[in-house]
Amino acid sequence: MIFQETKIPGVFELHLERKMDERGFFARSWCRDEFETTGLNAHLAQCSISYNVQKGTLRGMHYQSAPYAESKLVRCTRGAIYDVALDLRADSPTFREWIGVTLTADNREMIYIPEGCAHGFLTLEDNSEVFYQISEFYRPEAARGVRWDDPAFGIVWPAEPQLLSERDRDYPDFTWDKVR
Repeated sequence: MIFQETKIPGVFELHLERKMDERGFFARSWCRDEFETTGLNAHLAQCSISYNVQKGTLRGMHYQSAPYAESKLVRCTRGAIYDVALDLRADSPTFREWIGVTLTADNREMIYIPEGCAHGFLTLEDNSEVFYQISEFYRPEAARGVRWDDPAFGIVWPAEPQLLSERDRDYPDFTWDKVR
């Protein structure tokens, strides 16, 4: 795997190193040793799938609060998504900054999102599926989020969302005391 750090410390784009032959290719998509060597959380507590019927579905911006903060490795296994990581770590030089990457079933790219960053995505195609590897178990009492269109962050989405949950639509304006 090739780990490419983004402008947000600890957020990485991951690219497969394909071993090609006449059959196609073989590539490693996760390796505990490589994650640890790169300084990333290699603990794997659970894996999840998000299937999204409609293009324009927005999910996010979600995270879990301490002590259940989670890191995520995200890959689009069907269709295409625009995936966003938002830095909510108050001590980070990129606090309240975000990055977006296009993940598709065809490009097989991944994004690693560390603890303290919120995550969300917008589907770019119907029937898009997202696969998550997550370092912490889901804890409903620690589930948090910020609004996808909050002016405090200025996230630029490639299209207007067509479908989102009431919860994601109704998060209040950002204030630090509501993030913790």
